[in-house]
Amino acid sequence: MTTTQPPRRHTTLATDLGDLLAVAEGDALAGLYFPAHWHPPAEGTIGPRVSPTGDTVFVDAARELAEYLRGERTTFTVATVTHGDAFSERVWDHLATLDYGTTTTYGAIARELGNAGLAQRVGQAVGHNPISILIPCHRVVGADGSLTGYAGGLDRKARLLALEEPPEAAESRLF
Repeated sequence: MTTTQPPRRHTTLATDLGDLLAVAEGDALAGLYFPAHWHPPAEGTIGPRVSPTGDTVFVDAARELAEYLRGERTTFTVATVTHGDAFSERVWDHLATLDYGTTTTYGAIARELGNAGLAQRVGQAVGHNPISILIPCHRVVGADGSLTGYAGGLDRKARLLALEEPPEAAESRLF
């Protein structure tokens, strides 16, 4: 039985990628941050610490993350909520439409949002994505296909992309 939770609260979710700071707001996940995340939530904004096992948002997020990291899940159903400026919200909404196993570039997102000159601004919004993995910013690569900045570290980005790599692409690699 779930008890009434504070409107904004946080916990730690243990994963194969490290312990993630998870923040919930109401019935939605509002943040998912790696250790040493580049842009952690502002101090005093995450609410009290709660148990990850007594809160439906955290229980569902932990289950879905574990399934994803085992290669058993390609989409997430946990409700999310973000509070960025209008441009960042557009970028994050676009990221949420990226299919599992695909990648795109900052420039491509800028063009799809209507202005190819906004690639750097897209990069800033991607870097400030508050809900790592569920809003799949790891699927954004450099214009030449290289791994570029990731708030959770390039090693984690590489692991997430390898997890999602289509079998035919993995089989054709020489390494």
